Amino acid sequence: MHLTADEIRPLFKNNKLRYSMKSIMVSALLGGAALSLLSSCGQKQETETTTTSKSDAVLRFSAIPDEDTTAQQARFQPVADYLSKKLGIKVEFVASPNYGASVQKFEGGDIQLAWFGGVTGVQARQKVEGAQALVSGEADLKFKSYFIANTSTGLTRSESFPEAIKDLKFTYGSQNSTSGCIMPTHFLMEASGKTPQDFFSKEFGFSGSHDKTAELVNAGTFEAGALNFKTYEKGIASGKLDKEKCIVIWETPTYADYNMTAHPILEEQFGAGFLKKLQTALVECDDPAALGALKRDKLVAVDNATFDGIASVMAKVNFKK
Repeated sequence: MHLTADEIRPLFKNNKLRYSMKSIMVSALLGGAALSLLSSCGQKQETETTTTSKSDAVLRFSAIPDEDTTAQQARFQPVADYLSKKLGIKVEFVASPNYGASVQKFEGGDIQLAWFGGVTGVQARQKVEGAQALVSGEADLKFKSYFIANTSTGLTRSESFPEAIKDLKFTYGSQNSTSGCIMPTHFLMEASGKTPQDFFSKEFGFSGSHDKTAELVNAGTFEAGALNFKTYEKGIASGKLDKEKCIVIWETPTYADYNMTAHPILEEQFGAGFLKKLQTALVECDDPAALGALKRDKLVAVDNATFDGIASVMAKVNFKK
């Protein structure tokens, strides 16, 4: 409807237009306020969603099953508890059935932090660009392997590589174990100039873990084997190994081994700079339960270059015929 000027003037006098205009202005103001409220609600909801998303983020970590695979959850829970409290985030432990599975879980993003051996750490970092080695145990920078034998073989401790094991029934730990396979093989190849396939006259085995290797050699099921020095010493101290039956016949030179490696996705989950915070939390760890779970007295900062030596050894060692 269109009004003329003569028709509009009476309306002003009767306040009708004044009220109409006032109503329009009020409606506009209310509409604007409603839109503003809806907009702010949307922003608030978006902020809350983002905040909720970050607060719901979970750091999942795992570890290579280098010892008893049935007790992983109980063993490593103190590490999850420590990191959760120290960093104020949710942390869960995810068990891995074998060495390869721990690397696969890391590559797939199912875990974002892992206590790896030297070899599995290199494998994981090669598969995930941006992955970083954060810490090792202080003793891990000078780790070593023991070659052990059942005393029925007549072998005794030697300062030089025990060539006589070539005719014995021999077992490694896991094929992907740094101290139970790859580094022992490296030293075997250096000493003999042969691959394990050419060196051993009998088919060698893979027990799957350090404690299993010790158990098999102690029982005489295998005559000799290689494992990390810590597991052997722990077995002797606990009485699980009989020092009259299972002896060390040679110890290797030292090398860098175990490490905690982090997935770069953690920077997206918990914000830029999180990997540094995580490394600091681990280095500063003085929690007896957490350190006990890792079987370490102290953790020290490392980086990917720390394990360049392991990577070069891995390129030379293989068990394919």
